[in-house]
Amino acid sequence: MPVRHDAAAHRFVAPTDEGGEAYLAYEQSRGALDIQHTIVPTAAQGDGLGASLVAAAVDYARAHQLKVVPSCPFADAWFEKHPDARDVLASAGEADARE
Repeated sequence: MPVRHDAAAHRFVAPTDEGGEAYLAYEQSRGALDIQHTIVPTAAQGDGLGASLVAAAVDYARAHQLKVVPSCPFADAWFEKHPDARDVLASAGEADARE
């Protein structure tokens, strides 16, 4: 699924088959990418869009040597299912330092 990074809006965006968009919203500061929301329209849920958005954010974090703070429950659950991606997770101290 094509995911587009809209850096100005702090989002990763993917089109839905219904003509809408799914998105992941984040904040970036002090070497961390805080995933705050993953929004997928109801009609597109279950199509893997949310997972594609989180994977794109993880790829971006790796490419820019950022740690990830999964504040969004969906992103947190995604990391539980993808232990191979946990290397980018911020430790508790790193997550606290960004505030």
